Amino acid sequence: MSYQVLARKWRPNSFAEMAGQEHVLQALINALDNDRLHHAYLFTGTRGVGKTTIGRILSKCLNCEQGVSSKPCGQCSSCKEIPEGRFIDLIEVDAASRTGVDDMRDLLDNVQYTPSRGRFKIYLIDEVHMLSKSSFAALLKTLEEPPPHVKFLFATTDPQKLPITVLSRCLQFNLKNLSSERIAQHLQFVLGEEQIPFEEAALWSLARAADGSMRDALSLTDQAIGHGGGQVNEADVNAMLGTIERSYVMDICSALAQGTGTDVLAAISRMAEQAPDYDQALADVLSIWHQVAILQTVPEALDKGVSHYSQLLTLAAQASKEDVQLFYQISLLGRKDLNLAPDLKSGFEMTMLRALAFRPEANPPARRSNSGGAPQEAESPAKKPQPEADEQGPQHAPIMQIVPAKSSNAALAVDQAVASQPVPVAQPKSAPVAEVDSTPVAEVESTPVAEIQSTFEAVQQQEVELSEPAVKKIALQDFNPSNWIELRSQLNIGASLGEIASHCLYLGRQENQLQFMIDSDQTSLYDAAHQQSLGEALSDYFDQQISVEISFGVAEQETPRAADLRQKAERLADAVETLNSDPAVIKFKQLFEGSLDEKSVRPID
Repeated sequence: MSYQVLARKWRPNSFAEMAGQEHVLQALINALDNDRLHHAYLFTGTRGVGKTTIGRILSKCLNCEQGVSSKPCGQCSSCKEIPEGRFIDLIEVDAASRTGVDDMRDLLDNVQYTPSRGRFKIYLIDEVHMLSKSSFAALLKTLEEPPPHVKFLFATTDPQKLPITVLSRCLQFNLKNLSSERIAQHLQFVLGEEQIPFEEAALWSLARAADGSMRDALSLTDQAIGHGGGQVNEADVNAMLGTIERSYVMDICSALAQGTGTDVLAAISRMAEQAPDYDQALADVLSIWHQVAILQTVPEALDKGVSHYSQLLTLAAQASKEDVQLFYQISLLGRKDLNLAPDLKSGFEMTMLRALAFRPEANPPARRSNSGGAPQEAESPAKKPQPEADEQGPQHAPIMQIVPAKSSNAALAVDQAVASQPVPVAQPKSAPVAEVDSTPVAEVESTPVAEIQSTFEAVQQQEVELSEPAVKKIALQDFNPSNWIELRSQLNIGASLGEIASHCLYLGRQENQLQFMIDSDQTSLYDAAHQQSLGEALSDYFDQQISVEISFGVAEQETPRAADLRQKAERLADAVETLNSDPAVIKFKQLFEGSLDEKSVRPID
């Protein structure tokens, strides 16, 4: 006996053997059991999802010698002949090869005659959308009022091409693509019955390659069995499909989660040795981050039997929710731009490096000083004996960088003069700074110090004039809804948390708990972790422990975000007004009879 392929050998013979499509099967079972049968059914869906198979099973249910039922006996002559294509009252037609009106007339000429053996005469027309307009026209009258012994079963992959007059005369059932999990489970059952050794990871690769089609999955499994010499393993399946092992992609994602660029490039180099399809590699990266996002949000929704489940758990613990969403979005955009790169490998590398570059820093830079200057550096042990100097006012470290070069010799003289002064070996911590600078001025004026001092004071005065005005820090007892916008601008928070805070209104305070309300239209941005992060930022600002409670509502007052937009609009309006009143602009408009393009105006911040 010749070999029968798995797609034909394991074609379901009853509704109970069908994998998936429960929404269609339940409707058909109820109709059969309750004797509420329509005369025309239309099954739609992509290739290999079971349209023709359901049509044949329905034919068995209608013509079983034991009676009309959702569970045909499978033993009578009708139940045996229908799967073999020998049942005389089941007319299967391939509409792609019989598109003409004459072919349709030949079929319909026999409609009036009663079935030869069965209970119903069934017309199963596959790819019905291929019929011509004249064929549909010839079919319409019979399709609307067929004889009681006739049933029409249509199958198509493109229902949009069917005339609305045909659709209105049929019960339409849309068959869905099967999930990778369902396909992998069915392949596991089939190979178990066939007693063929397999690796679970290989079945997942076949399921993903099938793209929702069970027939394609079984055909690929046949090919994998031949490629692997009677067994199905991951290495052979990946080689057959031209895909890469999932371990390479997992290494890349793990390096991204850890934030190590060296490991990312090393993992990509190892993968490059396998000559991978980089577009498919990005698709695998997207699949991994999708599964990680499910684990972080709804852990019970992800099947524990999925391949690399333990590694997915590790990734979910290493990467934050924000990082996962960022990695997914950048990989998605990178896949679209991959073909524009000089070569696919560099395009893939840049996508991963871009995801790493835009990842929020775990430890953000130190907050800027209240004077708006450069970030304050951590004090070294050598600078600790000067706490009083920090309390007296802001430091002007950049001033020494703009002293003219000609004063360098004089500065050396100052150092020597200061070094010649007696300095106590051990100075008490609480000693005032004035004791350090207690050298009489008269003793130093004879040296170039006076000149240096005057230059220094002039530069210092210039620095003060050029610097931004100092921002007054708001005390906790003075914090109220009216100055929340001002305080928000002083907080040192990241982009994500800053966007959340900009849409919040400050409601009030109960001891050390601050109450905020976020606009209901912006709740998609909100995450429970933002509440704790905002509390930590406010604790740093007020130098005491602060807790935050964020509720949802309708913002009736101006939020920091709305204030920013309003101020930007005002600056833009002022800029347009300034340009329109400028004499040069007015002259140009008169000379060339032109007008100002206000959309091109950008205010100077």
